[in-house]
Amino acid sequence: MALTAHVENLKKKHREMSDAVEAAQRAPSTDGLELTSMKKEKMRLKEEITRLSS
Repeated sequence: MALTAHVENLKKKHREMSDAVEAAQRAPSTDGLELTSMKKEKMRLKEEITRLSS
């Protein structure tokens, strides 16, 4: 049960990061380095979700 809750929490964080990346891409003042960092974090979350789900 704890693993399932952890995966669900990671999925929630991934959705939130996805929304944040989309908002940052629409904002003209977003720093490219910050956007890259956000995308890397989103990818890290997705990889962890995949690893724990298999």
